Amino acid sequence: MHGIGEVTSSMLVTELPELGSLTRRQIASLAGLAPIARDSGTFKGKRMTGGGRGDVRAKLYMPTLVAIQHNPAIREFYQRLLKAGKTKMTAVTACMRKMLTILNVMVARKEYWKSELYA
Repeated sequence: MHGIGEVTSSMLVTELPELGSLTRRQIASLAGLAPIARDSGTFKGKRMTGGGRGDVRAKLYMPTLVAIQHNPAIREFYQRLLKAGKTKMTAVTACMRKMLTILNVMVARKEYWKSELYA
């Protein structure tokens, strides 16, 4: 996948060995990229990400910025979120989650990156 190099791929294999065996929601939650509702009664709080493996989340940040520049599928997703009024950091976090879920499917299916499949 464009944006994922040798260092990031080896980090994912070592620090996230469950990659390819969990659902997209489970893998995002495990990496701390799933939105968590902060609601109580009638109060609707802001959705935030957190928990999970913070080191994986932190190490996915820079590859995501590279993917936003060089991966057409991730770039299009990022620009669509910005046009919808999301903040830049929210859009980057959403791209991190999208990248992780795509990688999860790729590992599960044992296939290489195909931009037409994941656009």
